[in-house]
Amino acid sequence: MKTLVWFREDLRLHDNPALYYAARSGEVMPVFIYPSTLGEASYWWLHHSLLALSDDLAKHGVTLTLATGDPASILAELALKHSADKVVWNRVYSPDGIQTGKAVKTSLQASNIACDSYNGQLLIEPTTILTKQGTPFKVFTPFWRNCMAQLDPPEPLGLPTLNCWHDDIGSETLSDWGLLPSQPDWSGGLAERWQPGESGAQARWERFLEEGIQRYKNGRDIPSRTDTSMLSPHLAFGEISVRQLWFDIQQAMADGSVSHEDGMKYLSELGWREFSRYLLVHFPHVLKEPFNARFTEFPWDGQSQQIDAWKQGKTGYPIVDAGMRELWHTGFMHNRVRMICASFLTKHLRTHWQVGADWFWDTLVDADIANNTASWQWVAGCGADAAPYFRIFNPILQGEKFDKQGDYIKHWVPELEQLGPRYLNKPWEADTKTLLEAGITLGDNYPFPIVEHKAARIDALAAYQAIKNA
Repeated sequence: MKTLVWFREDLRLHDNPALYYAARSGEVMPVFIYPSTLGEASYWWLHHSLLALSDDLAKHGVTLTLATGDPASILAELALKHSADKVVWNRVYSPDGIQTGKAVKTSLQASNIACDSYNGQLLIEPTTILTKQGTPFKVFTPFWRNCMAQLDPPEPLGLPTLNCWHDDIGSETLSDWGLLPSQPDWSGGLAERWQPGESGAQARWERFLEEGIQRYKNGRDIPSRTDTSMLSPHLAFGEISVRQLWFDIQQAMADGSVSHEDGMKYLSELGWREFSRYLLVHFPHVLKEPFNARFTEFPWDGQSQQIDAWKQGKTGYPIVDAGMRELWHTGFMHNRVRMICASFLTKHLRTHWQVGADWFWDTLVDADIANNTASWQWVAGCGADAAPYFRIFNPILQGEKFDKQGDYIKHWVPELEQLGPRYLNKPWEADTKTLLEAGITLGDNYPFPIVEHKAARIDALAAYQAIKNA
């Protein structure tokens, strides 16, 4: 039997249901079709992830075919031209992903070509989790409690024995796609931090199980420490299976190498990932519209100069600036700092959450349409299970609480390196002598705050209260 395997957001060999079951049936021909909706940082990751996947397949004598165009047309054409018996893939749970999968299935069935799809991305199918009234959950805690009560994912599948189907399909090349940045090449910081591909994902996961998970519950909020798994880009591209993470953590809790508290906290974060996709399946309109319809009339008032200062890490609030600079340099930002930066944009600057979501989509290597949308709406107060509208992160207190020694801020905002902890998160309060001794000239080598915290908070609360009353 000859099977076309359509790779999508599952760029791995282990625990890949579509590849595994196709390989058990006979010869396989893996195909990846060029997408057109990624951000710039994600295109960099995709290039290197596809290189890694191609190399991994080649070690088993299998060639990865690259093609550009409409998946429904390409897969039907390839299947007919090369006498494929079947086409298989793993499902993608975004609105576009679902629509594309349906279009492919319709096209193949019209050509009398067998096809099948699998869940290679989630612990549980989103359509199986409903309230007692048969409606979708809108709050995370009861959703996850319901999941945990019935969650029984199958054990991860091993590496299949691969036999290549050796027809000359005529693949495009990665260089044809031009995914890497040039003129200028701004990806140096990304290359320093990341190793895209399945082997990079496995290495990072093993390191986390050895060094980070034991401090996860408390350490995950400290941006200067490495107590998080840093797997989000690997998960976004499907380079590691979420089922593997689930079973590895369960095993670690069972043998005592990980505390129940740390292990369950990590599993709940996987639950948030499930919930984000769940929301897109049941409420696809949230990609562009607020989950809470009252926010349709919210008086957003973002100013272009302030938005640019936020993007460049020049807001005058050190923890915000550190996060935005980390993002630009590495394509990543610590999760606690993401919340601080997102709150600052949507509440201090009263800028529409979509502006922030678009910027993160373009600059994050772990840009994930479900997580990005749900998280931005959560912080802005207009999403499902959203933070209360009156929760406005104080960037000064947040910096003092989660970066007590200033290690994170001083790394990413080196112009403040000589400033002591008393004024590190509020340099504008330091006297002239202190600033001079630290080599700081406000308004020159470090900006004054672009907004005043207390005034911005009052304005934001007034705007939120107005729509609440309406």
